[in-house]
Amino acid sequence: MPQPKASRPHMPGYGILEAHKGKGLLPWSWATERLAKARNYWVATTRPDGNPHAMPVWGVWLEDAFYFSTGNQSRKARNLVENPRCVICCELGEDQIILEGVAELMDNSELRQRFGDAYGPKYEWGMEGFDEPFYEVHPRVVFGFTSAGGEFTGTATRWVFD
Repeated sequence: MPQPKASRPHMPGYGILEAHKGKGLLPWSWATERLAKARNYWVATTRPDGNPHAMPVWGVWLEDAFYFSTGNQSRKARNLVENPRCVICCELGEDQIILEGVAELMDNSELRQRFGDAYGPKYEWGMEGFDEPFYEVHPRVVFGFTSAGGEFTGTATRWVFD
């Protein structure tokens, strides 16, 4: 995956500094490290009537995409059938990541195996015989924020993918 373009997010009223001020833009590796290490994630989808829906999930970051599983009859799965656009959020200590992307239902046995190989040890969850639906979300836009050291305004970063 090509490296995303980094810039400051547009956040009027928050005092976000220009990209060359403060500690500067965060590197993409900062975001991927947190996406990989986080334990709990929130998936936000849109209901058919346009109302939002958010639920916690467990998931894994593999090879430039986020993967999670959910039953076909869950509200989030039914929402994704109608509108695959979603938001994935996680927090790791003082750091937050917001990933906007499109979820795709996967049907690839090799990828299912890699998902299970990463998910099982991360959550101490038996993946033998795993056959639940699982989704891949490639990022389109990602936001990274940290409040560590009082540097929120000088580190807030938005990554945009072509």
